[in-house]
Amino acid sequence: MAEADGLLLNRAAAAELRYPTEALIDGQSRAAADGARFANIGPGDGRSLGDVAAGGARDVDAAVASARAAFDDGRWRDQSAKAKKALLFAFADTLARHADELALLESLDTGKPIAQARGSDIPGSVEATRYYAEALDKLTGEVAPPSPTRLSYAVHEPLGVVGAIVPWNFPLLMAMWKVAPALAMGNSVVLKPAEQSPMTAIRMAELALEAGLPPGVLNVVPGTGEAAGRALAMHMDVDMVAFTGSGPVGRKLMRYSGDSNLKRISLELGGKSPQIVFPDCPDLDAAAQAAAWGVFYNQGQVCTSASRLLVHEDIKAEFVARVVEIARTIVPGDPLDPATSFGAMVSEAQMNTALRYIGIAEQEGGKPLLAGGRVRAETGGFYVAPTIFGIQPGVTLAREEVFGPVLGVIGFSSDEEAFAIANDTVYGLAAGIWTADVDRAHAAARRLKAGLVWINGWDSCDITMPFGGFKQSGFGRDRSMHALAKYADLKAITFTLRPSR
Repeated sequence: MAEADGLLLNRAAAAELRYPTEALIDGQSRAAADGARFANIGPGDGRSLGDVAAGGARDVDAAVASARAAFDDGRWRDQSAKAKKALLFAFADTLARHADELALLESLDTGKPIAQARGSDIPGSVEATRYYAEALDKLTGEVAPPSPTRLSYAVHEPLGVVGAIVPWNFPLLMAMWKVAPALAMGNSVVLKPAEQSPMTAIRMAELALEAGLPPGVLNVVPGTGEAAGRALAMHMDVDMVAFTGSGPVGRKLMRYSGDSNLKRISLELGGKSPQIVFPDCPDLDAAAQAAAWGVFYNQGQVCTSASRLLVHEDIKAEFVARVVEIARTIVPGDPLDPATSFGAMVSEAQMNTALRYIGIAEQEGGKPLLAGGRVRAETGGFYVAPTIFGIQPGVTLAREEVFGPVLGVIGFSSDEEAFAIANDTVYGLAAGIWTADVDRAHAAARRLKAGLVWINGWDSCDITMPFGGFKQSGFGRDRSMHALAKYADLKAITFTLRPSR
């Protein structure tokens, strides 16, 4: 099929879609209690995708009440592990059957390339659901050492009502990293999607009902962070909030927890991740590809974005030239075109943020290596081309998270200098190392203050490995069995035994 035909087919399919716009509470689609709505703008062309219910405190109250009732009566919590597993697998299968619909909604809502949504985001969401369906009976308890006077054991129990607040960069994937393990542990969930990308979250919850999840177990309340998000985090009957997003909002959630019922909080926040290329890098071409796509993937809107490239001075000129050459081939295009690998920023505001950081880098003396800036303005969409600067440690571009397609390149002359530069940030989410020296690789992995360290690859892990950061990148882990455990309480039970007669 010709690429042009693929674009036309995708546009035709998108025109036939039903855009989910209402809250889903207690198994029913609802407008906001006060009738409020917000405009959902498609970043690919700046056109409206419809007005979405703007949930507020009353809607959150209703969703939490529904989730609490569903938890307390045991309609989901008390089902056997076998039954939960079967239903979550059915849920995953239902998502898979609707994969193309979900991918189109995701691309329209976020501006990401349809090829990425189809090839990575939606399959990853299905994979997460299947992983936790299979894992839910693998989190076993503990039995204490035997004693003639007591029998002690520890068990995991679901928390109750979990609030999940997810970002707009990977809307369905981030939702399923939280919803799937929370459900697998037997909790009920109230999901608040980002107002920039509400559609796949609502549709996913509809599909959960279709798969057989009891009403009330999974509720979705779209709305703003200040209204729906704050109400969820302040709610006295919510037992936990799991959040992925910005540091300032993470701080608010910590305060809300303290000001309400001391609900537990899990935070996956920002990053300023370095890729460090040593002179003995075993494959400069692979490293250059990783350096370019590590920051430009998803238009740079990735919390683990490799926005700092640290290169040894001995190879810096040659290596950076390779990265720039690759970046020149990354051309923004229509998100619905199957040939597009780099789409639109999620919103006009996020586009302007990226442009502002480009201006700051220029003002602070950054050396332009690849000029970017706004492109495709005539489409009405929000596009920023890949941009690369040579910078010095300590400048704004080396410290602050852009969340856009802007790369800062820094040279170094020794391992110690590289580690010092890499760790000179308030964040600690991810880091990459390129070296043929096994000893150097292991030493660097231990020295770098990051929750994820990739050696001779970037983002080279999967659902089986924990995802989360150090320092101001937050705490708590998504993915892996660690995520399953965070949605449970650990209870110690002891029987006092009568002496044998």
